[in-house]
Order: sequence, then structure tokens, then C-alpha cells
Amino acid sequence: MIAQEYLVRERQATFKSEFYRGELFAMAGGSPTHSLIAANFVREAGNGLKGSRCNVYNSDLRVRVNPAALHTYPDASIICGDLQFDDNQQDTVINPVVLIEVLSDSTEKYDRGAKSILYRQIPSLKELILIAQNEAYVGHFVRQDSGGWLLRDVLDLSGSIELAAVQISIALSEIYRSVTFSEQRSQ
Repeated sequence: MIAQEYLVRERQATFKSEFYRGELFAMAGGSPTHSLIAANFVREAGNGLKGSRCNVYNSDLRVRVNPAALHTYPDASIICGDLQFDDNQQDTVINPVVLIEVLSDSTEKYDRGAKSILYRQIPSLKELILIAQNEAYVGHFVRQDSGGWLLRDVLDLSGSIELAAVQISIALSEIYRSVTFSEQRSQ
């Protein structure tokens, strides 16, 4: 299957699928914790972005990461200025500045690996946020002037992530508001 065939199918489908290297993958529903973390992030980012040229979008917004390799629905996206679309259907964007994924047990390896690598190839992308749902952990990738990426791990609920590309800060305590962890990370 090619990306154009995927888009035709996806636009008619009653459920969301990710397109990765010629294959379709149905998007499974997330856990209540996954949903809560994503909603907390969207709320905090939206509040922080008020009055700016940037907006936060939830997981209903499809992002084309690579024309041939990946079309997906990140848990959240931040886009500044006008939306740039993949085609005239105007339902797939290509210019995210920040992408957010809440890690699930079933997708964590892929999200940290192949998907993260593909995300970081998006020319407009400045920051990538990976949020664990089973412990207080945020992996914050920031594009450097050299084109490389710097990873900062934030492991403490008293910490925060500084999204310099959109000039906001989000406390981990807000990302994890009302989340109960079943196990504590061993120190």
C-alpha cells in the first residue's frame, strides 16, 4: 500500500489507523491513565499558549511525518502560525513544532525507537516529548542549532519541562495530576 491509498481509506474509515512503511495499524484505545495524562498535557499547554501564535491539538489531528513512511496521530501536537497541510483535503498537517507521545506498554519500544527517529526528521519539529504513564518520567528531546538532538530526562514530580520553542513551562505535577502510580521507581 502507498500513502495515497492509506489516506483514501483513512478518510472513509470509522476508526483511526497509523500508516507505517506501507502497512496499516489500527490505533488501539488508550487506558484511563493514558487518556488523563494526554488531557492534562493538552490543558496545561493550551493555558500556557493563550495569546500566542501557537495552538495545541489532541490526538484527532493526523500528522504526516514522512511522505512514504509514516502518517500518525500523536497524543498531542503544537503548531505555530498557519497549519500546513499535506494536500487539499486539509486533514493532515506537516508542520508540528512540538509532538507529544504518552508511552504505553504495548507501544513504548516503537515510540522511543523508530517513531522517535522518524519524528525527529520533521523539518519544523523543535521538541519531542515522551511521557511515561507508569512512573513520573518525561523524556524531552530538543533540536540543537547543529541539527542534532539533546535529550533531557525529567524524573521528579517537582520538575518541569521548558518548551523553549513555544515559550511555556509545564510542571510534571500538572502532567500527572490525579494519576496514581502502582509502583515506585527504584532509586
